[in-house]
Amino acid sequence: MTVGSGPVGSADSASTADPVAVVRQHAGRLAAAVEQVRAAYGDTLGVRRLRSDVNRLTECLDELGPPSPDHHLSAPVTLETIPDEPYDESLWVDVEHEGLGAPGRRAP
Repeated sequence: MTVGSGPVGSADSASTADPVAVVRQHAGRLAAAVEQVRAAYGDTLGVRRLRSDVNRLTECLDELGPPSPDHHLSAPVTLETIPDEPYDESLWVDVEHEGLGAPGRRAP
């Protein structure tokens, strides 16, 4: 049994079309594929879950509505590399140690 064949979509059609419409089109293909699985496996618990998931995906697409006009893609986050070398000990002068209190003090 073949569930699907060929590429999912071309890069040209995905870049020019409305992204929600593209997802909706793929969800339709997924629903058809799940129906083929149901025909092969019967109405099992796993197949019912798959059908429910595809229905939930479609419902979520319906609830999206238009995108917010003030929504902008954020710039990629740059990661900061933390070196493995020990920190400068002068950073910790006169600092209380967590759970131990100030240096030089003794617990009662």
